[in-house]
Order: sequence, then C-alpha cells, then structure tokens
Amino acid sequence: MPASKRDQLLATAEQLFYEEGFHATGIDRIVAAAGVVRMTLYNHFASKEALVAAVLATRHERFMASLDTATASAVPGQVTRALVDAHGRWLEDHSPHGCIMVKAMGEFAEHSTEIHALAVAAKADLLARLEASLARDGLDHQDGLARQLFMVLEGSNTAVALQGTHTALADTQALTDTLLSVAQGKTE
Repeated sequence: MPASKRDQLLATAEQLFYEEGFHATGIDRIVAAAGVVRMTLYNHFASKEALVAAVLATRHERFMASLDTATASAVPGQVTRALVDAHGRWLEDHSPHGCIMVKAMGEFAEHSTEIHALAVAAKADLLARLEASLARDGLDHQDGLARQLFMVLEGSNTAVALQGTHTALADTQALTDTLLSVAQGKTE
C-alpha cells in the first residue's frame, strides 16, 4: 500500500532535516524531494514549524516504541540492558550521525520555544524509561543511577558520529555494565 502524501512528506522531511539541518532545509527542497507540490505540504501542515513538530513527534513515537518493545519481554535484571541495547540498535539504524532531538534543541533554542520544548520533553521521556527499567530490575533505589545511564546514552548519541557506531556502542555497553554491576553490588 503506498504511503499517504502526509506520510511521504514526513519521511522526506525527517531525512532531510536529519542530514542537512532544519533551517538549512527549505520547503521547496522538501516538496521537490517528496515529489509533491507546495500546496500539498500546506494542506497537511500549516507551516514549516508545524512540519518540524510533526517530524519530531512521529520519530519520537517510533523511538519510544522500539524501547518499549525491547523492554516488554525482558526479564527482571535485564530490562535496563535491553533498553540500552535497543538504544544502540536505533543509533545503528536511524541515527548514525547523532540525535535529531539534540539537533532540534540547538537549532530552535532561540527560534521556537515549542520545538525546543518538544525535543526537551523527548529527552525527559528517555530518562523516565530508564527509571522504569531500573525499577523493574530492582535498582530504582540507587540514587542518580538513571541520570548516570542517561548521560551514557546521550554520550553515545554524539560518539557514534565521532568514533563510529561499533566503537561508540561497545563503549556504551561497557559503561552500562560497569554502572549496573556497581549498583547490583550495593544491593547484595
């Protein structure tokens, strides 16, 4: 079944925004790459900012769904590792040049409080998922552990672009294992 024009615009805009930047990518570039006319874009999105918000929201939903799927079947004691593994697979498959939310925060901090807030909320969702994973693993009482793991994952978002996916994700796994082993040692 062919994608709807709206979905086609979202997918095209997501790819272009990720690869070329939000402000550097104009409406004309998006409609040309999507193979639609400008009016089609404006029939689905009131403005470029509305398109950016929709791109970030749909991408975030897909990312969260990938984490939720990975953690849903994980056994207690392995939930946080399953989340970290899913994060790594997302980077490999969808974000080899870093996090689109971080890019949005940087580009929109001074230009759109709505877009900036959307990206910040996405980061808060990731931290909340880490907290829930640690709770399922029985480690939610370890003060600061969720924030520390969040820092590791956020560091991997940048490291993939600098070190390559394999090295960045291996280091992410090693740091995660160290943090979780120390936390588990405190509970025994």
